[in-house]
Amino acid sequence: MLSTAGFTLMFAVWLMFGILGKPISAEFGLSEVQLSWIIAAAVLNGSLWRLPAGMITDRIGGRKVMTFLLLGSALPAYLVSRADSYAMLLVLAFFVGFAGNSFSSGIAWNSAWQPRRHQGFALGIFGAGNVGASVTKFVGPPLIAGTTVGATYLGIFPGGWRFVPVLYAVLLVMMAAATWFLAPHADRAPGASQPLAQQLTPLKQVRVWRFALYYVAFFGAYVALAAWLPTYYMDNFDVSLQTAAYLTASYIFPASLLRPYGGWLSDRFGARRVMYWSLSTMLLVSALLMMPNGHIVIDHTDGRETEHLAYAIGLAPFAVLVFLLGCAMGVGKAAVYKHIPEYFPDNVGTVGGLVGMLGGLGGFFLPPLFAYTKAWSGFPSSTFFVLFVLTVVCLAWMHWTVVHMLHTESPELARHIERPSEAREETLV
Repeated sequence: MLSTAGFTLMFAVWLMFGILGKPISAEFGLSEVQLSWIIAAAVLNGSLWRLPAGMITDRIGGRKVMTFLLLGSALPAYLVSRADSYAMLLVLAFFVGFAGNSFSSGIAWNSAWQPRRHQGFALGIFGAGNVGASVTKFVGPPLIAGTTVGATYLGIFPGGWRFVPVLYAVLLVMMAAATWFLAPHADRAPGASQPLAQQLTPLKQVRVWRFALYYVAFFGAYVALAAWLPTYYMDNFDVSLQTAAYLTASYIFPASLLRPYGGWLSDRFGARRVMYWSLSTMLLVSALLMMPNGHIVIDHTDGRETEHLAYAIGLAPFAVLVFLLGCAMGVGKAAVYKHIPEYFPDNVGTVGGLVGMLGGLGGFFLPPLFAYTKAWSGFPSSTFFVLFVLTVVCLAWMHWTVVHMLHTESPELARHIERPSEAREETLV
């Protein structure tokens, strides 16, 4: 529970710019593209170190690594409250993103303590800490509205949006102390005796990189949308910051809290089958969301104009579809990580770190891509076109892999495909 609580807090810190972005933009006069790079900078540093964090956790144990990550995130979080320029915000956002690397560390830490038959559910419970992305959505707007810009509270808390990063810095230090003193001191480190070359050996398999692409769709896109949706709601549906935060939380909650359920489904029905369900749902929902509001106008030879195929989506249907998107992502994230301890039981930290790193890097590239595709096309809904294309690629690669395995090996492989210990290695090139 300590690892889940710490991960939840660090996830909230990692994605705090999603809700702070609007008041920050108003104060510094930032464009949508500039704000997207602040969000992306935090996501980038929260992804770069996931591979080494997972490997180090396998070697020295999760208690030490999680404590270090908590303390290492506290100082830049506090300094965000002192930022006085866009350049300073960009640099500090990058360092705040260090908190995002807690995922691969926590996955390796929890995996070392859980029996294999329950790992899907256990890792899903830990991964539900993604709900931290909604913490700022709930506490941010009231704290911003309830404090006075320029005022100081209790001698350390500035008013306005600057109150939030200082509060998080204090909580990070408190959580670090709890982790260090309350977690079991005799930590498990399954990779302690492995040389570095042996730890990195699984990364030569194509399977690992395919898992990473899936995680870009399930997690990278989740991170990007969690930070992007508040502004999307305000700009396209003319709602307040508070309402946009609550609507975004209705996406974040299922995308996080359904992760344990996704782990249970993967334990029961097989991870690959669950991924088929999740990707298919994402494909259908993003296809509906990417359609731009409007209609086709036809000029006839007799001078008449007629309108056809009118399409518009209101706030309520949009929110319902985004909720369903979050459900699919929450279940799919757990299905991806169910594969890792089964295929790579002695290298969970390494493989999980790489998958998490590349998934997180997807969250880095997607916000600027959302902004640039909107600027290029003029359609806000182009955000979901990007997601649609990504989902198509993932689903096509997964299905091709399954068909290739069946045709190459034998039809009898079909009943074993969900039990990787009984299946032969893929022979992809």
